[in-house]
Amino acid sequence: MPNPYLPTWEYIPDGEPKVFGDRVYIYGSHDIAGSDKFCDYKLKCWSAPIDDLNNWKCHGTIFRTQPDRDYPSDTDWTDKSHYLYAPDVVERNGKYYLYNYIINSVGVVAVSDRPEGPFKMLSKYKWTMDDEICVNGWFIDPGVLVDDDNKTYIYCGFQRSFMAEVKDNMYEMVEDSEIEHIIPVKLDPENGYDKDEKLFFEACSPRKINGTYYMVYSPKRGSRLAYATSDSPKGPFKYRGYIVDNGVNFPGGNDHGGIVQINGQYYIFYHRMTNGTIMSRRGCVEKIEILEDGTIPTVEMTSLGFEDALNPYKETPSDIACVLIGNAFITERTIFDRVITNITEGDIIGFKYYDFGEDFGSKTMKFFAEVNGMGVDADIHIYAKKAGGEICNQEEKEAILDKAAEGKTEPKDIDAAKIEAAKNMEYDLGEELGTVHVGRGNGIVSGLIKAVTGRQAIYLKVTTEYHDWTSMYFKGRPLFELKKFVFTK
Repeated sequence: MPNPYLPTWEYIPDGEPKVFGDRVYIYGSHDIAGSDKFCDYKLKCWSAPIDDLNNWKCHGTIFRTQPDRDYPSDTDWTDKSHYLYAPDVVERNGKYYLYNYIINSVGVVAVSDRPEGPFKMLSKYKWTMDDEICVNGWFIDPGVLVDDDNKTYIYCGFQRSFMAEVKDNMYEMVEDSEIEHIIPVKLDPENGYDKDEKLFFEACSPRKINGTYYMVYSPKRGSRLAYATSDSPKGPFKYRGYIVDNGVNFPGGNDHGGIVQINGQYYIFYHRMTNGTIMSRRGCVEKIEILEDGTIPTVEMTSLGFEDALNPYKETPSDIACVLIGNAFITERTIFDRVITNITEGDIIGFKYYDFGEDFGSKTMKFFAEVNGMGVDADIHIYAKKAGGEICNQEEKEAILDKAAEGKTEPKDIDAAKIEAAKNMEYDLGEELGTVHVGRGNGIVSGLIKAVTGRQAIYLKVTTEYHDWTSMYFKGRPLFELKKFVFTK
């Protein structure tokens, strides 16, 4: 499956991947398309065989704080203010433990005999530490690690972090074991935290890899997943870098995810935004590499998921785009209908990466796209760029966007200024293959374009010919919606 790796109607952000036996399981929050709130009253579990990562099965609801169509609430004190946020699951002594973060409530631990649940409440958290540290027992964004010696540690926090050792009952904290600021909130250059953007914000995800303890977390630049390492589960953790950033040439938001190794390959699970908000988040995954010195090179966002390459000769649904520059965003109308909407002049839509294969007999190919017209005319310029390079210098772009936002105080004005500045930048989109005209109505548009071979990113840049004095009536106007496209020969 490409990104998002689950069926495109499913919204599982904050993904914690775990391998149990011969399957990989994903535990996360549950978002609702178009919602104005984060998360839901239920948690769901999906899994796939480790040797068939494109075959995900849904195990349904594994825990709930409100009654649903099948079962009563798993918690008898919760009401509609008690959403379930980012969870984690670990296995210890043959049992599986679900660590829940319930907004506005003391959190709970639930237990099951199976990794896919369902999980039954074991106990609320119990602690002796200062209530301020654990936010009165909320234990925000719990990340849990069972070490090789069978000791269990929990790491939590929002805007400040802490960790503690968990007793054998799996819900009670060992007295005086808490350590605050396991990832600092103040500059600590000696341990690599020399910029505010590296400091802790939320989303602890601990792992032990090759004898080293890794803490993946969301830093103050919240679109990133950063990581720090230590020789001890109790730290100190040194900042090592960031792994992925869901805001690079894409509408960014918060991020939360974790690392897993499957058949010798490491992956980072994270999420991306849809529906023009930061609330409707879908799970994504990228391959990563852990070098001999323990570092993890930053990876770019792609449309690949678990695929090695996309097939250009099969239909590409537009909602797997990994580049959206401008006003365009992915939205869901029905469970069957997702499009890129709000496409305006200058917007860029990108997909990484296709394998066009070798072809020594063709100079041209055809491009077909299905669109919903908006009563105006537009052109799609199709570009291909060989894999291996970004389309702009991200640091330079951020400086340009920050300058464009100077003097703006309202969030909507800041966003508008940055979007306009981003659209007016120069991007290296590679070679232009051709142009397809989009008319005013719904239907299929097509055109003859130059053929390419090998591994390529595809970028679609949208323009219009409304440039006379009357163009003011078309400025910022949505031009069309993109549903899907395909290349043929």
